[in-house]
Amino acid sequence: MRGNKFMGLLCAATMAASLFTGVGTLGADATESVTAVTGDAQSLGTPLADVRVRQALAYAIDMDTIVDTLFDGKATRATSFTSPGEWLNTDIPVYDYNPDKAKDLLSEANWDPNYTLDVVYYYDDQQTVDLMTIIQQYWSDVGVKSQFRKLEGDLAAQLWVPPTDMVNGPSEVKWDLAYAAVAALTESEFYNRFASTASNNSTVPKQDGLDELIEASNSTMDKDEQIAAFKKIQQVVAENVLAMPLYHQVCFIYTSSDLDMKGNPVGNDQFSYEKNILDWNINRDDHTLYTNGGPQEFFWYPMVNPGYMLNTELLFDKLIDADESLNPTDGMLAESYEVSDDNKTITFHLRDGLKWQDDEPLTGDDVKFTIELMLKTPGTNAVASEAMSCITGAQDYKDGKTDDLAGVTVDGNDVTVNFDKVSANALQVFSQWPILPEHCLKDADPNTLQQNEFWQHPIGSGPFMVDEVVLNNYCTLKRWDGYWKKGTGNIETIYEFASGENDSNLVKNASAGKIDYAWSKSTDDAKAIEALDNMKVEQANIRYTRCFYINQFPHEPNIK
Repeated sequence: MRGNKFMGLLCAATMAASLFTGVGTLGADATESVTAVTGDAQSLGTPLADVRVRQALAYAIDMDTIVDTLFDGKATRATSFTSPGEWLNTDIPVYDYNPDKAKDLLSEANWDPNYTLDVVYYYDDQQTVDLMTIIQQYWSDVGVKSQFRKLEGDLAAQLWVPPTDMVNGPSEVKWDLAYAAVAALTESEFYNRFASTASNNSTVPKQDGLDELIEASNSTMDKDEQIAAFKKIQQVVAENVLAMPLYHQVCFIYTSSDLDMKGNPVGNDQFSYEKNILDWNINRDDHTLYTNGGPQEFFWYPMVNPGYMLNTELLFDKLIDADESLNPTDGMLAESYEVSDDNKTITFHLRDGLKWQDDEPLTGDDVKFTIELMLKTPGTNAVASEAMSCITGAQDYKDGKTDDLAGVTVDGNDVTVNFDKVSANALQVFSQWPILPEHCLKDADPNTLQQNEFWQHPIGSGPFMVDEVVLNNYCTLKRWDGYWKKGTGNIETIYEFASGENDSNLVKNASAGKIDYAWSKSTDDAKAIEALDNMKVEQANIRYTRCFYINQFPHEPNIK
């Protein structure tokens, strides 16, 4: 019955597509129930300041049916920004589809049926348009009018400029709700934006107690302490509907019947995690594994996204490792490491005898060089940049006041990193961003690092090394005998077809038996590949959440 209702809604909403113009106060203890802003929805500067209106909008959407039908079950309904797993607070309020409850809440809030919600989005794909159309119809069913429009131009200026007054506004953005996505390495990327001091908080007024909860989540490197802190924040966000998570995109991992991963789990392939690829077996006489992500114009440098291409994690090692959920685990280049009691010092103990693939020694100086390079390279990933900026002396080094980064010291195999303040995500950064060779890049200009000739044929420290490269066609990687870790598998060569993350030839190559391992976030690719007899498709939960941000500051929507 749900599927039939959904199709009815889609048909009805499609007929109404002309409506598109483009295609609370918290208690002192935030673990207890909170008191959100209520009153007459029309007297609060914006009706969305009333928590009952925000709750009603959530109750009115049947996301379970949308996931099952529009997404063919290839997504996960979101009850929180946090995806399913150990970080998710399963006790938070869940707004299951209940149109009668939505109507009651709107009535209690004295909702004005003549008010039209101004909803913006910025994606071009048909699936987004279909989703917006369906949600528009769901809201119409409970008596809420809405207009949807696609933003063009400078999105940051139209979406994420905070008001000068974070208590009373008025808003610097002119919409009611914005459909957006957050693809995150760490949980903080979901929740730091709700702080009253966040540079991208354009929607949530300062909440008593919330800044303190967010600060607590950022004051420790301990995973268990972080989980506990984020679960408290999730409770506040859900009870007050500070934003409306809709669904989690998943990562699709494709493996061929010729590949035996020896029981190693699949995970979040947007970033790097320990796949133990040296233990994998391939059922081919030439011991070659086929994949995609080979260089087009160059091998991607790792400053922005170290997991963008599989070859990055095959060519370069990190200081420490991460599991399939991206939690930092044991040492990698560092045989071991420890964090001080105050969380302001990390000491890495490098393995003996490390070397680069050109037989030059890999030392603590390479570690310090890489950290300094990350600080000076424009556009370095925000999580990495923030973590590195907390290192003692980082600002003076970035400003050119010193030639040496004081907070990183090298003593033989020991590298010590000192922080002025706790950098909660430092371990995640050191588990993702690889160490780079100083002897190859010491003269590179940080401002044009990607254009350096090194990225035409890079030299790394990982289990595979570059063999043959034909840019924009293919490359081959060969198993490196000098790697510090030996494996039990038989893969000797990895053949990579040139492609970006969105590989237009993925299905064609998989159909031809020329893909043994790959990943994407494309539901169309997943549907096509799972129909192939020689391929297996698995889903992995990732930190990638689609949502509505809800503008709770006084504003005048841009209604046409």
